[in-house]
Amino acid sequence: MNNETLYPIKFTPILKEKIWGGQKLREILNKNSESSNIGESWEISDVEGDTSIVSNGLLKGKSLKDLLLKFKGDILGEKNHEVFGDKFPLLIKFIDAKQDLSIQLHPNDEIAAKRHNSFGKTEMWYVVQADENSNLIVGFNQKVTPEIYLKHLKEKTLTEILNFDKVSEGDTYFIEVGRVHTIGAGVMVAEIQQTSDITYRVYDWDRVDDEGNKRELHNDLAIDAIDFDMPDNFRVNYSKEENISNEMVSCPYFNTSYLKVTETLDKLNNKDSFFIYMCTSGEVEIEANGFTETVAKGETILLPAALKSYQIRSKNATLLEVYV
Repeated sequence: MNNETLYPIKFTPILKEKIWGGQKLREILNKNSESSNIGESWEISDVEGDTSIVSNGLLKGKSLKDLLLKFKGDILGEKNHEVFGDKFPLLIKFIDAKQDLSIQLHPNDEIAAKRHNSFGKTEMWYVVQADENSNLIVGFNQKVTPEIYLKHLKEKTLTEILNFDKVSEGDTYFIEVGRVHTIGAGVMVAEIQQTSDITYRVYDWDRVDDEGNKRELHNDLAIDAIDFDMPDNFRVNYSKEENISNEMVSCPYFNTSYLKVTETLDKLNNKDSFFIYMCTSGEVEIEANGFTETVAKGETILLPAALKSYQIRSKNATLLEVYV
């Protein structure tokens, strides 16, 4: 066990310019960018070509992949290491939609493995900030068959059968594979998902980039990946009791809780898993193994599984707590 050198680990955010991106990640979450269209901040990533780099402490400059290869179960937890090997199972992001994202969905594990040699992409959203009257699109507003769906797709009337939800800060959604969805203009979310970058784009509002090109659509792939029989169970109801972990989403791929911190919390990790904390308001100090790190709004930190006890201190902060 190498846990004598493990501590709460921060990573340099990987910022992604998007046709629909804006400036909230810089202005509200203090991301370091001069760009006017940053759509995503990848906080913790093991996606090939986009591996997170440690930004603090003794391991600064090492990649997440380096840590997984060296520390194995001490990072992931022993059971997770048996399942995922040297791959990190989650991709953690903040997303700013200045414009509507494309209408899209993600394939399940079986389809993703067969077609793309990838995990599927089950995910959840927590609304960090939302402009007045902004929406998410999640699922359909009526019973839809493949025939009805294809007719609306062809006639460019897809929005007539989609479910629009007006959102505000704290609203939380669980987006299972096969569910049609998108983030609407004016919404900024924290996103927790399986490590996968597989998205099937079915409609992109007919927009073009600076060179007049439309983005690729994936309708041939999407039609048999859509689950037309899903129940409308995507809204997440959760308690906001202070200073305890309030469960939001528990699924085979991740567990996420809401944690409002107004005092000093002594935490024990008995889950055989790493823990991730995303700070969505305020600021906390996290102390473990003799190391103390400050986590401010818009920052994310990884606590390796080998850290069995730690302390979280704040007068007023909100965290998303994630483990597998």
